Amino acid sequence: MTTTEGNGGNEAGGGGGGDWAAGGRHTWDDGLIARRAHRRTAGRAAGRPARAMDQGAAEEAAPDIPGAAAGFFPGEEPGRRSFGGPPYAVYQAGVRSFATGTLRPRLEALRQLVGVSRSRLEGRTLAGAARVLDEADARGRHPYGHTVVAVAGATGSGKSTLFNALAGAPLSETGIRRPTTATPLACAWTDHADGLLDRLGIPAVDRRNPGYPYDPALRGLVLLDLPDHDSAAPGHRERVDRLLGLVDAVVWVVDPEKYADAVLHERYLRPLAGYAEVTFVVLNQVDRLPGEAADQVLDDLRRLLDEDGLALGEHGEPGAAVLALSALTGEGVGELREMLARLTAECGAAERRLSADVDGTMTRLRPQYVADSGPVGLTERARAEFEDRLAEAAGAGAAGKAAERAWLRDAEWACGTPWGRLRGRKSRASGGGSRGGSRGSRAPRAGEWTEIPGARARTVAVEAVTARPAVEEAVRTLGDEATAGLPGPWARAVREAAGWGGRGLAEAVDEAVAAETARRRPVRPVWWSMVAAAQVTVLLVQVMGVLWLLGAMAGVFGGPESWMPALLVMGGAAIGPALAWGSRAAARGPARRHGRSVEGRLREAAAECGRRRVLEPVETELARYGEVRAQYVIAAGGA
Repeated sequence: MTTTEGNGGNEAGGGGGGDWAAGGRHTWDDGLIARRAHRRTAGRAAGRPARAMDQGAAEEAAPDIPGAAAGFFPGEEPGRRSFGGPPYAVYQAGVRSFATGTLRPRLEALRQLVGVSRSRLEGRTLAGAARVLDEADARGRHPYGHTVVAVAGATGSGKSTLFNALAGAPLSETGIRRPTTATPLACAWTDHADGLLDRLGIPAVDRRNPGYPYDPALRGLVLLDLPDHDSAAPGHRERVDRLLGLVDAVVWVVDPEKYADAVLHERYLRPLAGYAEVTFVVLNQVDRLPGEAADQVLDDLRRLLDEDGLALGEHGEPGAAVLALSALTGEGVGELREMLARLTAECGAAERRLSADVDGTMTRLRPQYVADSGPVGLTERARAEFEDRLAEAAGAGAAGKAAERAWLRDAEWACGTPWGRLRGRKSRASGGGSRGGSRGSRAPRAGEWTEIPGARARTVAVEAVTARPAVEEAVRTLGDEATAGLPGPWARAVREAAGWGGRGLAEAVDEAVAAETARRRPVRPVWWSMVAAAQVTVLLVQVMGVLWLLGAMAGVFGGPESWMPALLVMGGAAIGPALAWGSRAAARGPARRHGRSVEGRLREAAAECGRRRVLEPVETELARYGEVRAQYVIAAGGA
């Protein structure tokens, strides 16, 4: 990068932007339009347009102030300075407590956001937000009536000359020696800026008063002359960077040679694009540009600022102000002074500056709080699927079917014929013991639903598998669905909550299902007993008929009614199976209802265990993220 220094920003520099430097290396195009325009109009000095004020007359009127002319101070007669009132009128009009309006809720939301997020985000991630809050608290101890404006620029841009012109006195040293400004210099239009200047680290020896008489429109203004941001002297850039982070507004001074300087645009203007409303960009030394060259350079400067993302307020909309002036001759300085006066009178520069600080912080924090990958939260479908997976792992469906079959088998046993009962008892005895026998001697039968131990059931209806993998898969799936659309830190928090709850979940489901199974046993319907009594009656009738028939055949019983025994035997043989078949058909509906009831109770037991151990912690983390997200929206200004 080519750097050119001039005398107070008024000496034309050399160096060709667009030329090839030694070694064939292309340099940055610094002020190409300005130099071309200067070459086109070289030798036409006699035709330069007349200035609004003759420079010689200006220097004669105020020989100690560069660029000052007769009538420079309001109400002043040529050659005489009047004091017209107290030197520093105490600024009262418009003084407000800090952080009013929309900034206060944003700062409060940011403070809560930082507090809630400390357990989820790294400290360095929140360090920027903490600094903004600290600076807001520090600035809030001083009223809005004091507006701190820094004059910044590169070496030779003429910022010290502009500082003196605005102050109305030769306060800052100007000259050929570079860098001229070694330490920040302050000029305050108020007697009550000591607190602000102490915060800025400006020692008392570097604090100045403006020239008399004091412009009442500038009351409350604190103007700083910063060192050159591109100075080769050690420590100058660090001082500039520190103060630029503390002041309320900045006047960037550029000259026709280095208005396109890469350092200025890449290090300062581009990163500070969000501070357009408290930024002024002035093209100084326009007295060096003949003809229409000043307009061409100003247009090119606006183009570069637009590329930097710096919004320009050229048509009344909020944005950076761009204007051309000459600090040496005073041309355009009055317009800048009026802009600063309006900025000070509005008493809103500090709030706008801090709002921009908050905006930048929220933009940097956005990936930590906002994700653009879809909806956020745990849907009802995801909850239902998680409970279904737990119920399947607990064997609730198989247990319900087994309970249904057991109900039908018990109904068949209770309502069957006595001969059928006898055959069933013999088959059960040969199969491994009675219902009340020890379960350790055989595997549980499907009909014995009360013996199903839960998530690790081994029945004839369910293949012998452990439920732990199924439970772990259900927890992982729930965690994935719950974190869909969540930013990284909060997604990790939700997964951790699900993982902690998933530890020991299979065993907990086993215990809950086993407890529910032991507590709920089927109730024998009354009609089973009635049918059983009917079957016994039918059996007795059959026995009576057989005895009667045998007696008749032996001649013990005789008579015309000898067909009655045969009818009793045949009727009993038909009625008993018919009652058993009808009872089995009648038991199917209640058996289905009983199976569904058993399945529902086991599903609810498994689901309650999953809700308590997994769903509730996950929903707690999601609710916490919802609160954080709401605070982020407020801190971001409703974005």
